[in-house]
Amino acid sequence: MSRTLLRHDRIWTGDATTPWTDALLVEDGRVVAVGADAREAGAASTVDLPGALVMPGLHDAHIHTAWLSRDLASVDLREARSLEEALELVRAHAATLPAGEWLHSGRWNHNRWAVPVQPDRHALDSVSGDRVAALASVDGHTIWANSLALQRAGITRDTPDPVGGEIARDATGEPTGILRESAQELLDVIPRDESPLRPWLERCQQALLAVGLTSITDIDGEDARAAYADLHADGRLRLRVTKCTRDPDLEMAVAEGRRSGQGDDTFRVGPVKFFSDGALGSHTAHMTEPFVGHEGCGIAAMPYDVLLERTLLAARNGLDVVTHAIGDEANRLVLGTFEAVRAEGLDVLLRVEHAQHVLPVDLPRFRALDVVASMQPSHCTADLELADAIIGPRRLASYAWRSFLDAGVRLAFGSDAPVEDPNPFFGLHAAVTRQRADGHPFGGWRPEERITLTEAVHAFTVGAHESVGRTDVGRLAPGQLADLVAIDRDLWALEATAPGEIRDTAVLQTWVGGELAYERG
Repeated sequence: MSRTLLRHDRIWTGDATTPWTDALLVEDGRVVAVGADAREAGAASTVDLPGALVMPGLHDAHIHTAWLSRDLASVDLREARSLEEALELVRAHAATLPAGEWLHSGRWNHNRWAVPVQPDRHALDSVSGDRVAALASVDGHTIWANSLALQRAGITRDTPDPVGGEIARDATGEPTGILRESAQELLDVIPRDESPLRPWLERCQQALLAVGLTSITDIDGEDARAAYADLHADGRLRLRVTKCTRDPDLEMAVAEGRRSGQGDDTFRVGPVKFFSDGALGSHTAHMTEPFVGHEGCGIAAMPYDVLLERTLLAARNGLDVVTHAIGDEANRLVLGTFEAVRAEGLDVLLRVEHAQHVLPVDLPRFRALDVVASMQPSHCTADLELADAIIGPRRLASYAWRSFLDAGVRLAFGSDAPVEDPNPFFGLHAAVTRQRADGHPFGGWRPEERITLTEAVHAFTVGAHESVGRTDVGRLAPGQLADLVAIDRDLWALEATAPGEIRDTAVLQTWVGGELAYERG
């Protein structure tokens, strides 16, 4: 087989025994030797890698690429600072659409508005014209629908709240257009013509390679699975994709004989994704105590007995489980379902997705049950002011990366894009500094929960891969798949002197399986 020697003065391997090297010998997509052994083994070709540092390719452990791909063709409301500004952006975008095409996505965030109140259908009616409008909140847990959308879905004052969801109503009992959690699914009855997903995923794939991602765990549905399968069959899938199964598709997956880990080096069956609660920004995270200034404790997206039954069904059929839990009560309940899995001796991987706000007494339960905390560092820096405002002085373990690691809990990092930007260097910066891009707050929010750069990179590489059962990728060591990135700055030098600059890292080259998959122009 052809051998290629990759050279650079500063290669971070991620391997504890040999953390730094200056050469990698790659054969048939894998690293076969490093350092002097690589240089002396003989190679058919030699490549000098660019930039200031080479490191393993990064893995986003929680990303919604179908959402992200569709968002590329939608209006972006995340930076709007008022309802009026959001409406003007919607108006301008609607004017560019063909007649009858839906207004979708949006990613509005009322918590950033001058008047932080969720909007209503009448406001959206004023700019959406004669078309259905159903705009997702930034966290994806709330839909802002116009009157036409409610009408076509048959949602009236007499429509009951679905289990695990809420139809917001005004003082007279009429729906406001805000649909929370499972209530969003009431819009699924409306016929909708959408362009094929595959071209959007191809475009998205290139964008992810450009920020240094070589692997992802995709959380979206069967349409994304089918599109990725087509790309793989045609030899056009460059990213390594571990594909989750959504809860509604569990029975189909079991009938098909899906098992986590099935597949090859590029495209694999992943875990089943369940929901235990909502999100902090939508005030639907399930908490043990009410939010400050609100009567409710959020929403249990699924009754506990149903969540337990579904979790056991997946685990008994060889499917790993990842369950969304943001609030402290949701985390407590999810750990209860995982205790039942372990009590049956079922050898599956278990993850809590987000694990944002956890009772300190529950931290050791993660370790005892061998549960991975799958977290997104950028959520912390996006939500820190909101967390202070609506959780208040309770000292929960919030975005508690340091506490998890000190308790012996494994971390896997991702972005939850399009909720946050998929750029993993944004996540590394947040994990190391607990600051926003502008350096706020000084010294970091709850700085005792900061972690080191090495720990953060581990969570974006080895930890993320191990959380879906992969031990053959994530390090640049003999036997590992040759996935790597060359970047324009030395992160380890910056950690001590200018950690704020980690966020500005530019990827110069991305290699997947020893082949150049992206090069910056």
